[in-house]
Amino acid sequence: MAGTSIIPICFMAILFIIRVVSNVGKSKPWTAFLPPKLQTVDFTRKLHVEPDAIVSVATDYGNIVHESPAAVLYPSSIQDVMSLLKFSYNNSAPFTVAARGHGHSVWGQAMASNGVVVDMMRLRDHKNGTGITVSKDPSLGFYADVGGEQLWIDVLYATIEHGFAPVSWPDYLYLSVGGTLSNAGISGQTFRYGPQISNVYEMDVVTGKGDMITCSSHTNSELFYAVLGGLGQFGIITRARIALEPAPKRVKWVRMLYSDFSAFTNDQERLISINGRKQKDALDYLEGSLLMVPGPPNNWRSSFFPSSDISRIMSLLTEHAIIYCLEVAKYYDDGTRHTVDKDLQQLLKGLSFLTGFMFEKDVSYVDFLNRVRSGEQKLHSQGLWDVPHPWLNLFLPKSRILDFNKGVFHDLVLKRNITTGPLLFYPMNRNKWDDKMSVVIPEEDIFYTVGFLHSSGFNDWQAYDDQNKDILEFCEKAGIEIKQYLPHYTCNKEWLNHFGSKWKKFRERKVQFDPKMMLSPGQRIFNDI
Repeated sequence: MAGTSIIPICFMAILFIIRVVSNVGKSKPWTAFLPPKLQTVDFTRKLHVEPDAIVSVATDYGNIVHESPAAVLYPSSIQDVMSLLKFSYNNSAPFTVAARGHGHSVWGQAMASNGVVVDMMRLRDHKNGTGITVSKDPSLGFYADVGGEQLWIDVLYATIEHGFAPVSWPDYLYLSVGGTLSNAGISGQTFRYGPQISNVYEMDVVTGKGDMITCSSHTNSELFYAVLGGLGQFGIITRARIALEPAPKRVKWVRMLYSDFSAFTNDQERLISINGRKQKDALDYLEGSLLMVPGPPNNWRSSFFPSSDISRIMSLLTEHAIIYCLEVAKYYDDGTRHTVDKDLQQLLKGLSFLTGFMFEKDVSYVDFLNRVRSGEQKLHSQGLWDVPHPWLNLFLPKSRILDFNKGVFHDLVLKRNITTGPLLFYPMNRNKWDDKMSVVIPEEDIFYTVGFLHSSGFNDWQAYDDQNKDILEFCEKAGIEIKQYLPHYTCNKEWLNHFGSKWKKFRERKVQFDPKMMLSPGQRIFNDI
């Protein structure tokens, strides 16, 4: 990536003066020390090089990769973001720029070594950001215009005040809108409503040229499809128009346990095939997970099972070593509360879960969507949240799940006996995804997501990463054509293999919207070109 690793002289002057002035007092603003030409650059007064600012963006939730930028931009308006990118683009030696939402990446994807990190969260403190507004359109119905810097928990609270809500969510709501839309945004609603990127009508995007472009499937569609699932390579999302539907009030939340993998997956696939839009005709949420010895049935992500049943479940685990958990939810409101139990019973009729191992809760809609929050707060209180997270997330074709179960879950993970944290495994329907978008998924009509959501100590995360590498090596040798979700690769060749037939289009879009290859260097897609 010729040119992007060299900071232009004028930008070095800005950084030098910030450092000097921050150390000698503040009798006048540091921008007054700049040459007259640079005093007029809009974003310069928002740049920060103080140690606290640099440290705050030099790591992420993964807590494994640590890379320091030259500066951090605290924007107070979208114009600041545009000015920064335009300034870099117009220099012969542009610097790299990474937009950082809530910093929930795990391998440094939102970092910009020796470049500039844009702290998008700062826009939440200013009225010049997009914020969250709910509107109605004659053809679209209700929708929300949401700033890319907003968190999904804020979207939930803002839209539910109007009696509406998005239909597709991440499992964890304290993620930024721009962040999840840059990846895909998946959870238990994906089988029915598609990923979050399938529920966007329109976006405002600041490209790598510093231009603000409004795009949709009908207007500037090439940018629209590029950005959705585009890993931040083509622009910074500053506004997204999100589809809304009437919000339910409560949720019937059920978990069922299986000892047989085929029964577990057959039931999952049967349930996601019933995906009509009418409320009574389908489940609203479906996920699967694995319980493995010696881990407890409940984990930080959700303490669901009653304490009185833990010993029974542990006995199952002792007997089978792996227990498979099917988790489903059915939403209801005042109009359906008298029929929801009957509808749910009909949907679950004939499933092959273990007799006596079905557990049910009735919770509010908000509490269900925000179910991970209590576990997070508990880990924070125990000092166990800010630890390394050597995660691995995969998309797996349905045709190879039996091979994966044996070769990975039984012959690798179970025998190694180091797994900590949730292990997710659930299916999705390919017809809910739009192939014109940048995200890459398996070719089969049904594919599974697999999430190894490890937490480790600072001295042993490498053991988990080694296991992740062994899982990937097994898949390669077995000819299992997996695709990484939240992908992590270290060279262009690996990325080319990841995108496969989409690589040519992905590369063309990069040249069109970020020709100097400044954006999201932490993904390392174009770093060695």
